[in-house]
Amino acid sequence: MRPTAFLTELSGHWIDQVAKRRSRKRVVLDMDSSVSPTHGDQEKSVWNGHFGCTCYHPLIVFNQFGDLERCALRPGNVHSADGWEAVLKPIVARYQGTFEDIAFRGDAAFAQPNMYEFLESAGIEYAIRLPANQILQARISHLLKRPVGRPPHYVQRFYKSFHYKAASWSRPRRVVAKVEWHLGELFPRVGFIVTNLSYLSKNIVGFYNKRGTAEQWIKEGKGAIKWTRLSCRSFNANAVRLQLHALAYNLGNFLRTLATPDVIADCSLTSLREKLIKIGAKVVSHGRYVTFQMAEVAIPRQLFAAIMQRIAALRSPPMATAT
Repeated sequence: MRPTAFLTELSGHWIDQVAKRRSRKRVVLDMDSSVSPTHGDQEKSVWNGHFGCTCYHPLIVFNQFGDLERCALRPGNVHSADGWEAVLKPIVARYQGTFEDIAFRGDAAFAQPNMYEFLESAGIEYAIRLPANQILQARISHLLKRPVGRPPHYVQRFYKSFHYKAASWSRPRRVVAKVEWHLGELFPRVGFIVTNLSYLSKNIVGFYNKRGTAEQWIKEGKGAIKWTRLSCRSFNANAVRLQLHALAYNLGNFLRTLATPDVIADCSLTSLREKLIKIGAKVVSHGRYVTFQMAEVAIPRQLFAAIMQRIAALRSPPMATAT
């Protein structure tokens, strides 16, 4: 097995082991693309007009705990959904038979008929943003007229659910529309979501909006792990570096989700790195033991002790996996 392929699979193996420490009955997968700016004559480094730079264009999938399930490095000029099958299908295959309830969220780049058909055939619930068009706008034309009366100081939201069949679709699918009227804005903000969920329209929009957390995790990977530092000349070497960054990110996220007390459970990976990992210590060596003397300015001793106790507890037999 090539190093890249081995490292790509390793994140999933780690997550499977960590899953034994978590109580969950559902897996929610968020897929998104990102940008890794490049410099100089790097292999497959291409200008991307959307990002406005020469770059690579990696594809990434997270679960609801922030674990990076799988990622793939791609040339800078590919479509955001290019190669989604090679990234998503192995994750689904790994979870099928273990979790019956799997859900998927994606932005408008993944609004493709082959994506819908794969998710439906695999029994996966999904909510994917759908690009607007004149037919969709016509279905909610009554919501696009400004409400009568003086505009309130709060945002007015309206929802509508209907079935729609695009020319490239094999059958009609449910579409949920959200229309927002903001004070001081002449036109409403309109969004469409294609889904096979049976929730209320408002709840489907709320479920989809949580995919914004994945964008925050990408920012953490860039800021704390520096996974955009892909400076090798060879594309394959940079692909290996991305997988190593993914493993480092997962180690940090495991620490945050499994070993941190509630008081710092919401800390970013950058804060944990600066306060817990990259801190100075004085090593005092004695005949029978070695002491690490650390300042309490970042992490008090009681908090540090609680973290160490949680890490030690992870060595105990894991709880049974929820089904």
